[in-house]
Amino acid sequence: MPIPLVNSIASWFLKKRIHQMELFIKYPQEVQFELLRNLISKAKHTEIGKKYDFAGIRNYKTFAERVPVQDYEDYTHSIERSRQGESNIYWPTPIKWFAKSSGTTNAKSKFIPVSDDSLESCHYAAGKDLLCMYLNNNPQSQLFTGKSLRLGGSKEIYKNNGTSYGDLSAILIDNMPFWAEYSSTPSNEVSLMHDWEFKMQAIVNETRKEKVTSLAGVPSWMLVLLNNVLETTEKQNLFEVWPSLEVYFHGGVSFDPYAPQYQKILPKDDFRFYEIYNASEGFFACQDRNDSKEMLLMLDYGIFYEFIPMDTYNSPEQKIIPLAEVETGVNYAIIITTNAGLWRYRIGDTVRFTSTKPYRIKVSGRTKHHINVFGEELIIENAESALKKASLVTNSEIVDYTVAPVFMEGREKGAHEWIIEFKTAPKDLEIFTRQLDLALQEINSDYEAKRYNNMTLNMPRVHQARQGLFYDWLKKNDKLGGQHKIPRLSNSREYVEELLGMGS
Repeated sequence: MPIPLVNSIASWFLKKRIHQMELFIKYPQEVQFELLRNLISKAKHTEIGKKYDFAGIRNYKTFAERVPVQDYEDYTHSIERSRQGESNIYWPTPIKWFAKSSGTTNAKSKFIPVSDDSLESCHYAAGKDLLCMYLNNNPQSQLFTGKSLRLGGSKEIYKNNGTSYGDLSAILIDNMPFWAEYSSTPSNEVSLMHDWEFKMQAIVNETRKEKVTSLAGVPSWMLVLLNNVLETTEKQNLFEVWPSLEVYFHGGVSFDPYAPQYQKILPKDDFRFYEIYNASEGFFACQDRNDSKEMLLMLDYGIFYEFIPMDTYNSPEQKIIPLAEVETGVNYAIIITTNAGLWRYRIGDTVRFTSTKPYRIKVSGRTKHHINVFGEELIIENAESALKKASLVTNSEIVDYTVAPVFMEGREKGAHEWIIEFKTAPKDLEIFTRQLDLALQEINSDYEAKRYNNMTLNMPRVHQARQGLFYDWLKKNDKLGGQHKIPRLSNSREYVEELLGMGS
């Protein structure tokens, strides 16, 4: 298809979709409550719909009173039945795909249902919207003159009783419309390879001669791929390989720890980085402005949102609120009700609203990935901000990290123990540790109070990990590629002890 025609079609779709976005931006509560009514109506004859009498639900208050908040463990039996081919359990249409996710809190696999509705109205709609917003902000873009280098999961699509499961990215690639496949690289055959390390080189070999204009994938794994590209081609930066490269769409993990390394291999002031927030359970938000670290919460993808303020989370005073009641600056756990049959489901992520007109967010961490052994309430957002400050002061660069508590023994105070793999190590690890500690105190008043005169917490312990330690840990645990992540913060010492045992 000629490029001018592609651009004309994209422009038409853009104008149409921008109008729809303006609708949910202007009337967010109306759009959300109408969406909830539609979800309830569609599922009223399902097993779960009959159990909670969806037919009798007329408003949000009744919905919240009648339907309990649920975790994956509450869904396990229903999902297993669904995977065996049963229908109409929690969603009226057959569920043919399940996104396999091990997460970072548990080795046990999760199988998240992906319906036809969520595939089309959420995941694929989001992909189109992301392009719409990018093109709207960058009218001179030449995105469609080349291809998008996509880095998907390393798992195959496994067949089972008429249903399939695999990484979400593999499911999306396997079912994507022809136009999306035509404009992407590598081929589906290479994208869906199982062996991660063999696949890496296959992607390099297939894409190095393509005209790549955009990148899409998780920052940690994309960086591994791009460094392989530079090593194979013996180039200094990616523009020597792909001169027309203009944007990187990224999500899955925080970009901040990787930003300095990307800026080195993409040394152009006008190169764009666009953040997205998606998961196996759905696509939630995306950056809608150039040079912004905030993401617009997408309110018409078939997902109804509720939130738990983290200062009440899992406490007797826990409260659950709809979107209309959120405030900026507060840390919230997310609850979703979706067009794939997840009802008041806790996904385990936390977000902070930066704006309510429109609703924009930043991902702040995970409900199970924080450290609060000593009342310090350390979250991932704190850790990464402090690491960024310490790295700037000491001219260092970080590849990966994890943190765990050092528990009190006798009269000995507690502490935090960090294992950090550096790309560029600080000249003096002790200075880095002091800067990290000072930054944490500046960012987190609870941490500062516990550190005052070493009252509860001693100075952090920081280990410089050997090169490749975290990669080796992921490989050992069969977690290479895809959406697999290093567990950042933990209230237990499980991960730290294992990494120390591997020769940190």
